[in-house]
Amino acid sequence: MKMTPPLNGLPRFRLKALDFPHAANARPDRLRDLAIVGSNPGALRARCYVPADLPPKAPLVVVLHGCTQTAGDYDNGSGWSRLADREGFALLFPEQQRANNPNLCFNWFVPADINRGGGEALSIRQMVEALVKREDLDRSRIFVTGLSAGGAMAAVMLATYPEVFAAGGIIAGLPYGSASTIPEAFDRMRGLGMPTKAALLEKVRQASPHKGPWPRLSVWHGTADHTVTAANMRALTALWAALHDLDDGPRVTVDHGFPRRIWSDHEGREVIEEYSITGMGHGLPINARGEEHLGEAGPYILDVGISSTLRLAQFWGIAEQEVLHPAALDPRPRQSDGPVPHRIGEYAPAGLQRPDNRMRASGIRKVIEDALRSAGLMR
Repeated sequence: MKMTPPLNGLPRFRLKALDFPHAANARPDRLRDLAIVGSNPGALRARCYVPADLPPKAPLVVVLHGCTQTAGDYDNGSGWSRLADREGFALLFPEQQRANNPNLCFNWFVPADINRGGGEALSIRQMVEALVKREDLDRSRIFVTGLSAGGAMAAVMLATYPEVFAAGGIIAGLPYGSASTIPEAFDRMRGLGMPTKAALLEKVRQASPHKGPWPRLSVWHGTADHTVTAANMRALTALWAALHDLDDGPRVTVDHGFPRRIWSDHEGREVIEEYSITGMGHGLPINARGEEHLGEAGPYILDVGISSTLRLAQFWGIAEQEVLHPAALDPRPRQSDGPVPHRIGEYAPAGLQRPDNRMRASGIRKVIEDALRSAGLMR
């Protein structure tokens, strides 16, 4: 690891390139550059998408890409800008630069980048402020989401600037404060040496002067993710349940055959949700087919028959809730649909599991029971 010259008095780190599969050559995207008003100590690029005829006081979603991806890659795969056109909200896409990290990972474990008032966290905060002012957006409806290192960076933003965000979505990510060195980062990704809930809770409470209320949170993870293990999902939901002072355990439902656990506050409001995507490797769950299709499959963008993009927007209250017919809970391809491309694990590293054949059993009750058993929620 080599240090590059300091920015704003804070040391920057150049990390040796890791053996990640690289994304395909750059493709056209729908994003535009945003001028950052501020010091930009994290040296990030700012990109954005603002639909035509955006309504007054519209929401803002901050979207953080994963390693080896660009902002445009992630938007093409996730479908965020298509949903923004339909539902009327603005998008901010902070983008990592190779000078900061050769694999284009956000530096979610580097102390200089994850503290309030410095590094990449401050750069993202400055971008948010610039776009909110330029477009006169609703400050009470700002959200942040990300995949993998971007998911871990979303956790950083929720911890360091919780007063800015109404809610977040962390996909295959890690808890704030779980690592501060490269060896620790790799251990946490493997689920090793995770700090206790009390230690993580203290880290978050020390990250800002904020005392609550805390943002709502949606967490997504593949059960066959061997890059960032599902132990991180469990640590995240336990941490945020403690932040929200939730005494009761979650209730369990099923969405498109996948278990969804929900924690509600004392008023009955859903404040935390957790999706376990059975059999999925490391990546973003999308639905590239059917009535609710968004985005397109690619490296770390996995067509598993459910759109995390749409579900996040619905959980946050910025997209119309759709009433699904019970048949929609069965993720099997219909005979009239033809073959399904890019199924679970298509772009995941070799050796990751593919869906259990039991998920293809007929009957809605069978689908529900098998999904719950696969997630360890039912015997």
